[in-house]
Amino acid sequence: MIPAARLSAAIEVLDQYLSGTAAEKALTNWARRSRFAGSKDRAAVRDIVFDCLRNREAYSIQGGGLTGRGLVIAHAAVVTEDTAEVRALFSGEGHAPEVLSACEETRLNAAAARPVYNMPDWLASELEASVGDDALAVATALTDRAAVFLRVNLSRGSPEQAIALLATDGIIAVPHGLAKTALQVIENPRKIAANSAYQNGFVELQDAASQAICLALPDAGRMLDYCAGGGGKVLAYGDQHNAALFAHDAHSQRLRDLGPRAKRAGLKVQVLTREACQTSAPFDLVLCDVPCSGSGAWRRSPEGKWSLTQDAFEGLLAVQQEILREAAPLVAPDGVLAFATCSVFKRENEAQIALFCAQNDGWKCTYEHRYSLLEGGDGFYIAYLTRYSSAQ
Repeated sequence: MIPAARLSAAIEVLDQYLSGTAAEKALTNWARRSRFAGSKDRAAVRDIVFDCLRNREAYSIQGGGLTGRGLVIAHAAVVTEDTAEVRALFSGEGHAPEVLSACEETRLNAAAARPVYNMPDWLASELEASVGDDALAVATALTDRAAVFLRVNLSRGSPEQAIALLATDGIIAVPHGLAKTALQVIENPRKIAANSAYQNGFVELQDAASQAICLALPDAGRMLDYCAGGGGKVLAYGDQHNAALFAHDAHSQRLRDLGPRAKRAGLKVQVLTREACQTSAPFDLVLCDVPCSGSGAWRRSPEGKWSLTQDAFEGLLAVQQEILREAAPLVAPDGVLAFATCSVFKRENEAQIALFCAQNDGWKCTYEHRYSLLEGGDGFYIAYLTRYSSAQ
C-alpha cells in the first residue's frame, strides 16, 4: 500500500470507531476486508489510528472536525510538517483520500488558540487538581507513543548480557534510569517475541515504572498479588526475593498466561481463589494493583480517556475501597498491604489511602510515591499500609 492508501484505510477505521466500534475490532474488521494489506501496512494503519486517538481533541480542531478524515488530515500535517505534502497525499487519485477543501486547508494552517489536553473537560479538571502545574505537560506526554520496556530477570543474567542477546536479532535496547532491571527498546520492538532472550525468560515486557514499584516492595516470606492480572508484578517480585508466591484475580481468565510466564522465568506461583486466599492467609505482603482509570497508561490505550464516564470513575473508586477492605484481613500482623494504581489522579491515589485509614481503625500509611509520566514510564502510584497497636 502506498502512504496515501494507508491514510484512507485509517480514515475508514476511525469512522467505524467513532460510530461506536472498539478501535481494535475496527482494525480487525478492516484487516479481514483487506487481504492485500501486508504486515507492514497493518502496522502502519494501526499506528496512524492510535496516534489520532491519543491526539483526538487537537486533531479534530486542526483537521476540521471529529471525523476519521479530520483526524487523519491533522495527523498527516503533524507527521509531514508540510502542507504541500499533505495536499499531495490527499490527491483523490487511486486509493488516496479526496482532495482537501478550502476550509480544510484554512484550518490546517491555523494555530491552536488555546492549550489542548486531548481528554474530556471533566478529566482535564481532575488532572489539574491532581498534578497542578504539571497538568499540561502530563497531558501532552499522554499524546506520545508509549516506549517499549523490557524487564531483565537478574536471576538469569545482567542487563548487559540481555542487551547483547537482543542485538543478535537487531533489537536495540538501552538501560533506563527508572529501574535497574529496565531496558528501553529503541529499535525493532516487533521482533521481541521471536528473540531467545524473551522465549527463555531472560526478559519480560513490563513498563519501567511498574518495574520500579516491584523493586521497591519490602522483603516477605509469603507474597500475595491480589489483583494479579497477567502476573507481571508477582513474577518481577519473585525474581528479586526468595518468597513463596501466590496470585489471585477476581477475573480468573486474566491469569491464563501466568503459568507459561512463570515457567519461562523459572518460578512457581500458586494461583488462589478468593476463598483460598482466606484459608491460606496470613501473608507478609499483599499487593493490590487495583482496577483504575488506567490514566497513567493512556498512551497505550487512548480509547480509555474518551470512553471513561464520570459515573464509571466513581464506580472504580468504590471498587478500590472494597478491594482494600477485602485484602486487609489477609495481611499478617507485621505485614504490609501495598496499594498500587496506574493512575495519575489524586482521587484514585492519595485520597483513597486517606479514606481507607480514616474508615478502618488500626491502619496507617508508612510510604507512598508517585511515578510521573514525565519520568519516561507510565504514571503509577504506590502506598504501603501497616497496622499499628492501640498504644501508638
